[in-house]
Amino acid sequence: MNTTDFTTTLLVDQTPAEVFNAINRVRGWWSEEIEGSTDTLNDEFTYQYEDVHRCKMKVTELIPDKKVVWLVLDNYFNFTTDKSEWKGTKIIFEISRNDKQTQIRFTHQGLVPEYECYEICRESWSNYINNSLRRLITAGKGKPNPKEGRNEFQEEMSVKMKKQDYQIALTVNATADEAFNCINRVSDWWTENLEGNTMQLNDEFTVRFEDVHYSRQRLVEFIPNQRVVWLVTDSNLSWLADKHEWTNTKISFDISNKDNKTHILFTHIGLVPEIECYTDCSNAWSQFIQQSLLSLINTGKGYPDKKKQKIVHKQHT
Repeated sequence: MNTTDFTTTLLVDQTPAEVFNAINRVRGWWSEEIEGSTDTLNDEFTYQYEDVHRCKMKVTELIPDKKVVWLVLDNYFNFTTDKSEWKGTKIIFEISRNDKQTQIRFTHQGLVPEYECYEICRESWSNYINNSLRRLITAGKGKPNPKEGRNEFQEEMSVKMKKQDYQIALTVNATADEAFNCINRVSDWWTENLEGNTMQLNDEFTVRFEDVHYSRQRLVEFIPNQRVVWLVTDSNLSWLADKHEWTNTKISFDISNKDNKTHILFTHIGLVPEIECYTDCSNAWSQFIQQSLLSLINTGKGYPDKKKQKIVHKQHT
């Protein structure tokens, strides 16, 4: 499987020349705080958003009306464990004609699901490309980060970055297909006390851990060898003040291939430090993902919570 770099595509009525010029007006669609030149080969420029994100780019390819490539020379995030996650990646704009329209294919080469910043960065690029750059091309005015204050999108992203959804990253020697299949064998690594189906889109299943934990999940994304997402539609965690803390959270598994190894990024979206169950639940996930699921992938045997056997008392006559 190829590395799953983030990619998005849009179509506009403007000419390739107009699109090319808009892309290179980076202050017009990404941030008004850009420093340095952005429209000549070998130009270097910097981007900064408050104390959250800063990076340095170099224009390494510039083919008029066809292609723009930036190399990330340096990067800093204040919300990831590896502060330099983008460093060495490339940001690519490919321009082509599609019937009577112009197509822009944007790729952040190296921005892959195992990155801690992936969800935030994917959502951010989707906004800047599909919203702000599109507006700059079609209407002459984008929605970049302003020099002063925040726009609505920045406020939304700031809240999400502070949430710190619980994540675990695994690297295994198995194939993506093998990892994908093991993830979906939920009763072999999470709990044997499972009812329902876990193998295709819209399947629903419930799990129980005695009288302590009950939850119902629905598969809302199911992309073979790439991504699995469960939506928790109901939950009851008996020891909490709010017994339904998991309800409407999401549990995702992103699979990618890099350097001939398979990477799995597990995220419980909504399991954040502010909620009561965070410590207990993160400790439990650590056990089931880093020990049980990992063992299932590597050896074929996981360590799920066991289904309790009912004791049958024989009646003496």
